[in-house]
Amino acid sequence: MASKRAPKMDVAQAQENLRRQFTNLDPKDPSLWPIVPKILLCAFITALVVGGAWYFWLTDYEDQLKAEEAKEVTLREDYTKKLTKAVSLEALKKQREQVQQYVTQLEKQLPSKAEMSALLSDINQAGLGRSLQFETFRPGQVVAKDYYAELPITVRVTGKYPDIGSFASDIANLSRIVTLNNLSIAPINAKDGSSALAMDATAKTFRYLDQEEIAEQKKAADAARKKK
Repeated sequence: MASKRAPKMDVAQAQENLRRQFTNLDPKDPSLWPIVPKILLCAFITALVVGGAWYFWLTDYEDQLKAEEAKEVTLREDYTKKLTKAVSLEALKKQREQVQQYVTQLEKQLPSKAEMSALLSDINQAGLGRSLQFETFRPGQVVAKDYYAELPITVRVTGKYPDIGSFASDIANLSRIVTLNNLSIAPINAKDGSSALAMDATAKTFRYLDQEEIAEQKKAADAARKKK
């Protein structure tokens, strides 16, 4: 029995049929196109839509990625700062203790309100002990700060240059804090013909605020904040 042979495919005829399907296509009405151009057009539109959607989807994720990368940089910097602080924590604690000790020493040099009279007497005695003449020794208005009060004293003394220098040194070495500000030294015409000098200065000393004064300061600060 003879076997049936498969019909031979006419390649040239198939190519011609395919070419004819792409001939004289009406771009205004793709619905009239043959099947192959329709399939290719649908495939192109599908690829275009999918590609556009994929692009915008990736763009959105790219923005998120950049935001996360920026956040990572910030977190790394924050981590580095905290790590540095953690490593130097013990050193910072020691420095803090040293500063507190220094502040405590300075606070001990601040007299109380009751001790101010004795301090003014010490300043006066420092000048008299160096044979200086006080022409002016006038305490001014007390200026209240956050936790201490400042008392300016207008001072004018006359005497020899070495004695004035020693007086300034004695003031600096008092057990309480006293500073000499706005120093001005000038010669004067002494009646005895000696080369005397006059020193004008503002001595500033400091003291603690008592509890009543601290309460008044706090009350004034609260009132100022409310006005704002």
